[in-house]
Amino acid sequence: MGDVQGTVADGFEAVREEFAAAVAEDGASGAQLAAYAGGRKVVDLWAGDGVTGDTLTGVYSSTKGAATLVVALLVQDGVLDLDEPVAAAWPEFAVAGKDRITLRDVLSHRSGVIGVDGGLTAAELADDRVIAERLAGQRPYWRPGTACGYGGFVSFAIVGEVVRRVTGRTLQELFEERIRAPHGLDVHLGLPEALEDRYREVLPGLASPEELAAFWANVPGPHSITGIGYGLNSTPPLDQVAFVNTRRVRALGQASAGGVGSARGLAAMYAAAVSGLDGHAPLLKPDTIGEFAMLHSTDGDLVTGPEGRYALGFQAKGLRYPFLSARAFGHGGSAGSEAFADPHGGIAFGYTRRRFSFNWSYPEHDRLAAAVHAAATAS
Repeated sequence: MGDVQGTVADGFEAVREEFAAAVAEDGASGAQLAAYAGGRKVVDLWAGDGVTGDTLTGVYSSTKGAATLVVALLVQDGVLDLDEPVAAAWPEFAVAGKDRITLRDVLSHRSGVIGVDGGLTAAELADDRVIAERLAGQRPYWRPGTACGYGGFVSFAIVGEVVRRVTGRTLQELFEERIRAPHGLDVHLGLPEALEDRYREVLPGLASPEELAAFWANVPGPHSITGIGYGLNSTPPLDQVAFVNTRRVRALGQASAGGVGSARGLAAMYAAAVSGLDGHAPLLKPDTIGEFAMLHSTDGDLVTGPEGRYALGFQAKGLRYPFLSARAFGHGGSAGSEAFADPHGGIAFGYTRRRFSFNWSYPEHDRLAAAVHAAATAS
């Protein structure tokens, strides 16, 4: 299979073939794929210049899946109430029509708080505490609860502030203590300096001048709902490619898009959540999975368009990939990472790539997810 390295379990040979086809299309920038079935690792593949199975890279909004697991544990413990107003824990938030916004509204992207007037600089977006301070006085961009819209770089700063106010701990600290460290996961909300030598930068997408011209002709303006949701309304607009390539972003691990990881880490994280790993019980109980995998926002997204469909904190992967069960959940990221669990089939999936697609389109996700599902079902 050329540049492809790693292993697959018996019966998963077709996954290796599909991965080889995907990386051949992308060139030498690098990608990783890992999967579990019933708590057993069945796929562990990588390819590309300087990429190994241990390589870490920016996973952007796949970070939201890691952050949501922390919230799910706190709800499971009875520490957080999804339907209590955010302002009950964070009184400064209760201004400009935000007094009734609940944690459930934020996690289902129905709060209307997707950015701030005038935008947030790249330096501000590195730090959840700074984002939260700016969001506290902001008026929502639509009446809370009436529509869904994705706050790509800010939504989990609200969640994190609630977690900090209620527990006295940051969301990042709780992720490290309760999820990452006990399972030895290569997913980090705050990358230690000692692991920096394993990080490989995310690369910009490649396109012909004609493709780029056609793409930019249809890009919404920076002060549109879409522009605000993606942090483009600052001066200068946010450079998404540069974002996690900045050491401060990686060090702080902001909970919306600042995470760093590998495909192994993402797949293992979701396996730990639904199946359990290495003798550990699953992190989430069936009732908790039912709550957080339940469909919440399925009528399109004001920011991302009609394909925006969400469970609670997670993307609704059962709608994204119809061959999965209704309660499949997970989260992808802007540079092309993808990760999910299907509790019904016991599948956990993780994929990373180092190069953005110039138009944020990643058709290999469908092919790789389908190949893993088919092999797991057959086995």
